[in-house]
Order: sequence, then structure tokens, then C-alpha cells
Amino acid sequence: MILRTEIATILKAPPIGETVTVMGWVRAWRGNRFMVLNDGSSAETLQVVVDGEQFDEETIRGIGFHAAVSVTGELVESQGAGQAVEVIAKELTILGKTDLSTYPLQPKRQTMEFLRENGQFRMRTNTFSSVFRLRHAVAFAINKYFNDRGFYYLHTPIITGNDAEGAGEMFRVTTFEPDSAPRDEAGAVDYGQDFFGKGTHLTVSGQLQAEIGALALGKVYTFGPTFRAENSNTSRHLAEFWMIEPEIAFADIDNDMDLAEDFCKYLITYCLENYLSDLEYLDARIVEAEKNLPKDKRRPMGLLEMLRFVVEDDFARITYTEAIDLIMRSKPYKKGRFEFPVSWGVDLQAEHERWLVEKHFKKPVIVRDYPKDIKAFYMRLNDDDKTVAAMDVLFPYIGEVIGGSQREEREDVLRQRMQEMGVHEEELAWYLQLRTFGGAPHAGFGLGFERMVQFITGMGNIRDVIPFPRAPRLADF
Repeated sequence: MILRTEIATILKAPPIGETVTVMGWVRAWRGNRFMVLNDGSSAETLQVVVDGEQFDEETIRGIGFHAAVSVTGELVESQGAGQAVEVIAKELTILGKTDLSTYPLQPKRQTMEFLRENGQFRMRTNTFSSVFRLRHAVAFAINKYFNDRGFYYLHTPIITGNDAEGAGEMFRVTTFEPDSAPRDEAGAVDYGQDFFGKGTHLTVSGQLQAEIGALALGKVYTFGPTFRAENSNTSRHLAEFWMIEPEIAFADIDNDMDLAEDFCKYLITYCLENYLSDLEYLDARIVEAEKNLPKDKRRPMGLLEMLRFVVEDDFARITYTEAIDLIMRSKPYKKGRFEFPVSWGVDLQAEHERWLVEKHFKKPVIVRDYPKDIKAFYMRLNDDDKTVAAMDVLFPYIGEVIGGSQREEREDVLRQRMQEMGVHEEELAWYLQLRTFGGAPHAGFGLGFERMVQFITGMGNIRDVIPFPRAPRLADF
């Protein structure tokens, strides 16, 4: 049996004077006597003092960057700066060597692009080990938040015959061979002969199925993978990503906004309270990376400042109509500084959302009551017959992080909206029946998990907050 003590455990309550065994990967050497070790348990490292008289020079030379080692020795108070304690090595074993002549990673700063190309090793770096510890933290906090508030975790289908968003950019699921798929009389592929007896795809959302759960269990949430076949290579898009979608019965748009604000603050607070060392490291990394950039190219605030900006401020709440009016009367708009034009009826772009948050309100913003023509069929039609009870939560730097709505519970209005937007009633007969039999007001929202992790970690590209990114021309591992 392998017996060791994790570095995080040692640093929380250092057992000074005791013999400890630690195992990890070498992050650096300070001179030829001080080895810096990290085992992934936290962002912090442990310094190991290696006596050149006790260990032969060849052994020490063989311990390269990211080599895996086992060290047994006495934990003592450090005499040098930069660490409180250190281990005086008595036993030293190389568990796994690295040859720097062939190892892709080197003990120097690497570009994000290079690390993505060598994804099997990127979690060993300081940056990515912090990112993925924080990804875990956010996932844990999500489940804890909903469990503690009486929500039930609902697993919704990954394979579905429905397109909840109406986007049409979905990955098809089929057992047919491309060259021998059966055809109907019109020459189209006959999916009636396929495995499921109909055309199926990978899901873009579990929301519609979550409504089934909410209208029976009261409060549910989904947390699972979703897929978009959007041919986009931007820093904001993934083909496979995770979504959190709570759905609550007997609730309206105001309940929905309250839940979204409280939820966001909880997730960020959890990370600040439990993973501060990782956040401090990533904050310092951003400062270093942006120190030579022009002011207008830097982030609006430091990472920790930005997280506290969300946690400590009440979110401003405005209507879409008010947002459009504010933007059109703003100095940047009048001086032509926005790239995208603004008018009532068009969707807000990230630059508009960020102006509202960072410049005008100086706090997170929730925009509600969007034009019905730019929102989904299931959103509740407002009394003005022009807008729907939809809402978006806007953060600094990243723009929209949550989109939600009160759902349309009136069967006749829902049917009309489906007809207007070309949604086939026969495909969603079960969805309509939720209104026919025992329907009730209900609401919910969707939070892109990677979008939230990207915000909390400050990473510039969403591909860097998911372990194995899927995007156009990218399906490694």
C-alpha cells in the first residue's frame, strides 16, 4: 500500500518536526538543492531540501521538470523566504522520469495554443491545475446549492428528437452507414427505419424535459452535457459543453431573476472562500500577462476584484426597452464607438452588455422583457403582445452568463406562438399536454457551465476551461 500525505494537508496544519512522505511532480529547482514539488492537491507547492552529500549527483540530475518523485523527510520551519515550511529529504525515489530533450513541456512560459496542442500534459502546469480545481469547485457548489434548497437533480436525455432552441444546428444520431442509408419515395433518408424509428440528435438543452419534472416535483435542475453543431472557432464557442438548467413550478419571472442572482453569488462566494490560493494565482497571472498592453486592451478590473464586484453588489434590473434607450443615449453610441448598431428589436451584443455593466450601472445587470421575435417559442408572452417574460444576466468582461424566462403556461397562447415560429405541434404534443392537464406557472434558466468557469478563472478562451475541448476540427482524446 502506498502511504503519503497530501501537500494541501501538510500546509493546513504543518506537523513540524515529524517525518512525512510526499509524492508529486517537480515544478522547479531553486539552485541545485531546493526542489519545488506539487501534487495537485492545491495551488501551493512544498519545498524539498536535497542534500548533495546524501544523494549522488547523478540521481539529482535525473530529476527533471515534471518528473514524479517520492520524498520522505523531516518537516521543518523554512529558513528562507517564500515558504513557511520545507522538507529535509532523507529518502528520495524517482517514480517517473522526464527527458527534457523530448518532453513537450519545458520549464518556461508556454502559450495557450501550445498547451492545447499538448493537452495530455497541460493539467500539470500551474495555470491549468488551478483552472481544473476551480472547475471542480464550481461543479460541487452547483449540486450543493440546489440540494440544500430542495431541488431534485434530474437527468435529461442526451439523445433527443426535439430541438428546444429551434436553431437547427444539431449533431444527428444514427446507426445508418452514410452510403447505404434507406431512402423514402422522395429520395430522402428514411429515418423511420433507423434505430429509434425517427430522426434523433444530440441535445442542445434539457429544458423542455426539465419542465416535466418541475410540473410534478416542484423544483428540479439538470446538469449535463449539451451539443451545438455550430461551425464557429471563436474563443466563446464549444461543440460540447455542460449546462445547468433549474426549473421551478409556481414561479414567475421575478422568482426566476431572484434565483439567478442568488445562484451566481453563491457559486463565486464558494470559490472565494474555499479556493482562494488558486484565484490569487490566476489573478497574478492575468496582471503579468496584461502589464504591457494598452489600457483599453486590459480587463476592466482584476480577477478577484471582478468576482467581488459580482458578489457584493445587488444586480441592477431593467427592461430591454430601457436598455436600448440607455445605449442609444450614451456617449459611446453617439460617437460611433460601438461596432454593432442598436435599435429596438435587435439582440444586444457583448459590447452593449459590457457597457451597461462596467460603465453605466457599475454592477451586474439583469435585462428582462425582450422582443418576442428574437426569443424562443416557450417564453411567456407579455400583455403588450410585443415582448416575452425573458431575462438575461450580464456580467463584466464576459457579458451574458444566464438566459431564462417564465414559461408560457397558457395552452392556446403557446400553440399560437409555435405556429408563428414554425414549431411542429405533433413533435411536441407531450409538451402541450403539460398545459392541458394540470399546467401551472413556472420558470427557469440556463447557465453555461464553462461560461461561468471561464468568468471565475479569468481564462480568455472557453476551450481552456474544459478538460477535452470539442470544436470544429478538434476531437482529440
